[in-house]
Amino acid sequence: MPETLKIALAQLNPRLGALDEIAQKLRAAREEGARLGADLVVAPEFSICGYPPEDLVRKPAFVAACAERIAALAAETADGGPALLLGGPWREGEKLYNAAFLLGEGKILARRAKHELPNYGVFDEKRLFDAGPAPGPIAFRGFRLGVLVCEDWWLPAVPETLAESGAEMLLSLNASPFEVGKQDQRIALAVSRVVETGLPFVFCAQVGGQDELVFEGASFVLNADRTLAHQLPWFREAVTLTTWRRGENGLVCEPGPLAPEPSVLAQTYHGMMLGLADYVGKNGFPGVILGLSGGIDSALSAAVAVDALGAERVRAVMLPSPYTSRESLEDAAEVARLLGIACETIPITPAMAAFEQALAPAFAGHAADTTEENIQSRARGLILMALSNKFGQMLLTTGNKSEMSVGYATLYGDMCGGYSVLKDVYKTTVFALSRWRNDHRPEGARGPAGMVMPTRVIEKPPSAELKPNQTDQDSLPPYDVLDRILAGLVEGEASVEALVAKGLPRETVLRVWKMLDRAEYKRRQAPPGVKITPRAFGRDRRYPITNGFTGLVR
Repeated sequence: MPETLKIALAQLNPRLGALDEIAQKLRAAREEGARLGADLVVAPEFSICGYPPEDLVRKPAFVAACAERIAALAAETADGGPALLLGGPWREGEKLYNAAFLLGEGKILARRAKHELPNYGVFDEKRLFDAGPAPGPIAFRGFRLGVLVCEDWWLPAVPETLAESGAEMLLSLNASPFEVGKQDQRIALAVSRVVETGLPFVFCAQVGGQDELVFEGASFVLNADRTLAHQLPWFREAVTLTTWRRGENGLVCEPGPLAPEPSVLAQTYHGMMLGLADYVGKNGFPGVILGLSGGIDSALSAAVAVDALGAERVRAVMLPSPYTSRESLEDAAEVARLLGIACETIPITPAMAAFEQALAPAFAGHAADTTEENIQSRARGLILMALSNKFGQMLLTTGNKSEMSVGYATLYGDMCGGYSVLKDVYKTTVFALSRWRNDHRPEGARGPAGMVMPTRVIEKPPSAELKPNQTDQDSLPPYDVLDRILAGLVEGEASVEALVAKGLPRETVLRVWKMLDRAEYKRRQAPPGVKITPRAFGRDRRYPITNGFTGLVR
């Protein structure tokens, strides 16, 4: 009976649906595993095509094409190199499974279908897949592998079944989306599964951006004594060899590199960087364009863009109106200088005058109000979209989660754009991230070290500058109060009474509740953006637009 097993973990970043490109990536991972001396190379959930495939799996041609690539990769394992464990769709009769495939000896040695199908948050697998039977272990070169597909290990039933039927380790293929704090939850659950089964646990994860989702990788190995044996890096691809030895107490993984866990702010920033880089790169945009106002949101968005893409692929435009302060123009110019990006100025005053003249007959007898303010925002959106259309750069919108929550944004104005890195980031976190980026250059960033925005941008009162002496707090509660209320309402689904009991003013809570509900129609029309929190708009939180519930406790 063999005493040693070498498993290479390949956390990979696929371009979803690019099947030939992905197959080459899997071949390269297997070649690297062979170079390292691996017996088995493990790839993430749905690694043959990327995750989540959403309704692509409803296309028979897509499932068939995945099967062709799996068969081709299986045939290549006749070369005597390492076996390959990967994920993909498996059709059997009328059933369609989310499955794991063990490829070796020139064929498919085993399949295991996902048993627990997630149907919450960003997941809707029950409408796409059939649940497989509770899996048994896979015999591989004298070892018994307990193979699980993602959700199968989040609940205790499948790991316990594998342990009871003789598995020597739990080996999980994953595509678990990033959100701040989720790795702590994963580790805690993995410890629970180890304690319950007495078996070591392997978590092999996808990395990269896919539309609004980011996958941070951070694959890891826990031994049966709950010690962390390996920790792969966050937010980048890696192929790492793990060495297992059979002892008196079962399989033990030899200690290996432990990549440090980034801070919460570093995780958030890296998530935004990776989400934007992959959205732009995988969709073939030459770069991005954004409006640079001199405010903190556009400054942070520009910094993330430069760090993700490089200054040469970021174009900024200042769009001053008669209400734009000299301070804002100076700050916007300084942000562009610090980041090394091209920046031009296109005043919107002529557009404002043209709209005023065109609408004068219709508006006769009506006083100016927010309509005229919104025209300014829409004039900016029109100009930026025209530049995007003409030159092909994707328009990056710069609104944050606090604004999107309460509708403090203009449809077809500052909401114009193809993607938003701040969509799931509250304003108070925007401030914290801006200070953090001035003090830290993220690993892998293409932008400069040192300060990327003037201190004045962070410290001055936020303002849309659509009328004289305007600040955000003319229309909104202070951001520290607003964000506490929003976190309670959005992430916590808290009642008005529960938030009041925490010391928040009742009238303010009710006001924010109403603004949050009223803005649902705007959020339905907002561009996609990076998911950072457990309750991102669009992906996680889906409320009716027509909604008469007021939140009042009677």
